[in-house]
Amino acid sequence: MSPKGRAAMWVLYAAGSAVFAGLTAILAKVGIRHTPSNLATAIRTVVVLGFAWLVVFVVGSQGTIGSLSGGTIGFLVLSGLATGASWLCYFRALQLADVNQVTPIDKSSIVLTVLFAIVLLGETDDLATRLAGIAVITGGTYLMIDRRPRPISDSGSVARGPGWMFYAFGSAVFAALTAILGKIGITEVESNLGTAIRTGVVLVMAWLVAFVTGEHRRLRGMPRRDLVFIVLSGVATGASWLCYFRALQEGPASVVVPIDKTSIVLTVAFAWLFLGERLTRRSTIGLVLIVAGTLLMLV
Repeated sequence: MSPKGRAAMWVLYAAGSAVFAGLTAILAKVGIRHTPSNLATAIRTVVVLGFAWLVVFVVGSQGTIGSLSGGTIGFLVLSGLATGASWLCYFRALQLADVNQVTPIDKSSIVLTVLFAIVLLGETDDLATRLAGIAVITGGTYLMIDRRPRPISDSGSVARGPGWMFYAFGSAVFAALTAILGKIGITEVESNLGTAIRTGVVLVMAWLVAFVTGEHRRLRGMPRRDLVFIVLSGVATGASWLCYFRALQEGPASVVVPIDKTSIVLTVAFAWLFLGERLTRRSTIGLVLIVAGTLLMLV
């Protein structure tokens, strides 16, 4: 494939990541109505792990495990730990607040990711444009943050005090670390194999938290409907990850991440269609700014 063709492919992978990520939030929100968030995270990680290893065997990259360096494995493990922490924070926040409250803060990880990419990875091309994009996205995120408790929505959730914001910001910080550590870790490994390895780390971490908190005892009594949506969320996450880390392997993190974060538009649309969550005028302006800032960094 020509260099131009390869460039087009990583953009398509990044866009695919955004689409599946948008589905993930909605499916997960429905799945954790009556199920503890840590247990839900552990269950969906099982699905993602199975999905990831299936793709590894389909592409035949499992035979390269023995050739991985200690440094590569170390960064994949660190990326997996950051991912696990981000997931645990994200789904706890989703359980405490509406999707449209949590998603803007979670997606603000783009700001940290781009800054980390500039400082740690030396991605300084079009620096002024990217910094301008960050500024616009930061302003949009601020406008979309809704601190007020809401009455119970059609999705059955209600924001219970400021605690959800702590979890949402935690999700953003760890997501930014995930992208940078993942970018470094997959430089010498086939992207699907790298995804499968790091998902194994997330699985161990998620189930450890579920056992420590005692949420594993709720497994037998889970509503079947919750289980179905959690599994579907895991499938969407697996597809998003595979696209995302393939894009990271072939394209710059400071561009791949903004494309992936456009999933916020799909998430908001899905939340409106399926959960009955509406944006305020202030939040709508914030969403427009986030999209504008993202597009600015892609020009």
